[in-house]
Amino acid sequence: MKIKRGSGGAQEGFARILANTGWLLGGKGVGGILSLAYLAIVTRTLGVADFGRFALVLSAANVIQTLVSFDSWQIVVRYGQPHLAAGNGDALNRVLRFCILIDLASAAIGGLIAAFIILAFGPLMGLSAGMGWQAWIFCMVMMITIRSSPTGVLRLFDRFDTGAFAETMIPVGRMIGAVLAWVLMPNITGFLIAWGAAELLCAVSYWSLAIRVGGEKLGNWRAGKAMDARVENPGIVGFLTATNLQTTLSSMGQQVAVLVVGLFVGPTGAGLYRLANQLANSLTKISGLLSRSIFVELSRTHSSQGHEALGMLFRRTNRLALIAGGVIIGLILTVGHPLLGLIAGKAFLPAYPLLVLLGISACVDLVGVSYRPLLMATDRASLSLRITLVSTALLLGMQAALLPLYGTVGAAAANVLASILAFAMMGLASRRAMTGRGVEERR
Repeated sequence: MKIKRGSGGAQEGFARILANTGWLLGGKGVGGILSLAYLAIVTRTLGVADFGRFALVLSAANVIQTLVSFDSWQIVVRYGQPHLAAGNGDALNRVLRFCILIDLASAAIGGLIAAFIILAFGPLMGLSAGMGWQAWIFCMVMMITIRSSPTGVLRLFDRFDTGAFAETMIPVGRMIGAVLAWVLMPNITGFLIAWGAAELLCAVSYWSLAIRVGGEKLGNWRAGKAMDARVENPGIVGFLTATNLQTTLSSMGQQVAVLVVGLFVGPTGAGLYRLANQLANSLTKISGLLSRSIFVELSRTHSSQGHEALGMLFRRTNRLALIAGGVIIGLILTVGHPLLGLIAGKAFLPAYPLLVLLGISACVDLVGVSYRPLLMATDRASLSLRITLVSTALLLGMQAALLPLYGTVGAAAANVLASILAFAMMGLASRRAMTGRGVEERR
């Protein structure tokens, strides 16, 4: 009977992963189509050099946001579920307010870091004094529009469909803004305004929908103090720290790469690298979407269905990721070159080798997309963090070694090598977790 219940639990969890990922893919599909259109407008309007400067500003803002922001949505999902099940809306509200305070503190720290980076390294990246101020303002907009907390509320209530709708506000806003900038202000400033407005639109949409979905179940916004959540939810600070450091390390390497390329080869090289990286990521968005759905279901299955159902669900998600990775690599090799020329024009065709390498790296990450959520769901966040630390250090080290020798191709090749090493380490740790050896060792 245990096998039957486990099978049923795995089947239901896998079905929810597919359904939730489907909703996310629907939103990202709209965004992907629109991103090809507004990317074509930006590249053809600015040209290679100015697009490189625009890319450096975006990358700097993303690096800072990644560095200081927390994946508070995971806190809301993991620590909010018991309070929601118990009907304790006030305790759930304190968890949410605790996450909001962290997001606000992150925004303040991010603003200071942005000012330092722009003042110290702006001239090296080819940014004038006026462009530096614009970059700082854009960074502040990115900081204040952190929307991880309302995202957690929607996922806590299994409203991935509503979250997908809110997420489409970014590509929709960028598309509208890109057209307006192209007509009214066809320069870097105009496109930065458009991108900032899209972030604000998305944040407002997320919060309004989260409050509407949560309703009275979110409890009283004045019940107790937000910091009481630390006492009411043992382990929340440690989990918060581990998830933040892990997200920071895994994402920062990708964004820092654009800045490093810009420092070594200038705005033109950075623009080509950024374009290739963006197109590769557009083709592998399913990786991040699967990871979000998988974490929610693995956490739920681990706590309610047991080890057997967890193992079945894990193996099914692995097979799905392997098939998706193979299909996407085939697409990159067959349609990548004509797609690059169609979107950005002949001037950007030298980015095709970068697109192939970065696409392979992203697909390796996709194949191992279940590993990190499994370690997080089975209370091995610290182990996952250590692996991410090692893989990020390897990525940056190999970039430093290969970039001076082989230019942007070397930087892209470093991504492939680092992804393969991270995949191997995460895979080994996941297998040990499923066989139970990791539990015995931790004892």
